[in-house]
Amino acid sequence: MKNMKLLKTAVAGTLESSDIMITIEPADTGGIVIDLNSPVEKQYGHQIKKCIKDTIEELGVEHVQIQAIDKGALDCTIAARVKTAALRAGEATETIWEELMWNRKSV
Repeated sequence: MKNMKLLKTAVAGTLESSDIMITIEPADTGGIVIDLNSPVEKQYGHQIKKCIKDTIEELGVEHVQIQAIDKGALDCTIAARVKTAALRAGEATETIWEELMWNRKSV
């Protein structure tokens, strides 16, 4: 996928058990900055951040601020929330959603 431009702040997910709330804010510089809040951060924080970073890089986003409030989400849920928030922030078209479906990588 080409580089995706984020246009606004967007949120995906909930604070329910086994979910994660992802808030994405566009940035002009600074790379990918992830602020993680999780009760299992000491045990799994590295993997949660890796999943978030890998997913956002797959979308071609280079500069972004991400706040993640984790409540025990699995990697597949994390990736889905990151993609949804990023696509909302970029005001994605149906074409982008279709491209993601046909070219998706397993997480």
